[in-house]
Amino acid sequence: MFIIETNVYVSIANNSYSYVPLGIPCEFKLSMPADKARIFERLFLQIDSIEFHNAVRAHLPYLPYHMDESNHEIDYRLMKIYALIHEFGDEETKKFVEQLPYYNN
Repeated sequence: MFIIETNVYVSIANNSYSYVPLGIPCEFKLSMPADKARIFERLFLQIDSIEFHNAVRAHLPYLPYHMDESNHEIDYRLMKIYALIHEFGDEETKKFVEQLPYYNN
């Protein structure tokens, strides 16, 4: 079985990834198998869903924002995203990810 590597452009700020450079600024360019790139889609969709839940929760005054477990869920998914970026990024990208507070958790 052949594993085909492809370029993947990832934008954390826009919760998106693409196989071709679009007009959206991307923070990372990765070389990875196409089937692994779909993990970004799943994680970004999960983050979008959690953020929608947070927007609804924000209207409940009895639950302080800093005590909301869903905030930790977003952080957990961001850690997974940065782990993928670290795994498939170039040396400069790996050094950047290694200096993030997520990296040593």
